[in-house]
Amino acid sequence: MKMNWLKTSVVALALAGAVAGQAQAADPTPDSYAAMGFYLRGDMGWSFLEWSGRDDNEFTVGGGIGYQINENLRTDLRIDWAGFYDTTPTADDMSVTTALGNLYFDIPMDSVITPYIGAGAGYGWGTIDGAPDKDGFAFALMVGASFSLTDNIEIDAGYRYRQVMSSGSDPKEHQLLTGLRYKF
Repeated sequence: MKMNWLKTSVVALALAGAVAGQAQAADPTPDSYAAMGFYLRGDMGWSFLEWSGRDDNEFTVGGGIGYQINENLRTDLRIDWAGFYDTTPTADDMSVTTALGNLYFDIPMDSVITPYIGAGAGYGWGTIDGAPDKDGFAFALMVGASFSLTDNIEIDAGYRYRQVMSSGSDPKEHQLLTGLRYKF
């Protein structure tokens, strides 16, 4: 059942990106050309793990490549890692990694600050004592804002809920992130 849900989610994200790209391609304006294009991103922050009553918090880091479809829609592929969570009394033994495709809606404000909402789907794995014990479909929900430093560089700050769905209890994280996006 999880694999069917994963396939459906990935297809839905791809179709949403394709439809948004087609809508933009049909009627571009000179201003919209400036918003379109590839970007690189890097993020770091703090993650708060909820897993089987063993809560902990730890550093998180991630990065990816994306594409600004138009002034309001962007998408990216990211890999993110958080850990070494202390889930036993004697050792730092759990980390969580995800590879997600994300879609964001940038809320137009006609300002250097742009709030956004987003969602992502993909695959994740939680390793416990070095073994991949918690792997499966992963998803994330995001909210935040970006601040334009230049035409090519933006600072991003936000909140992300991330979960890996596996057998048994699922690792769930609440993350506070900040990062940079560099547009080509």
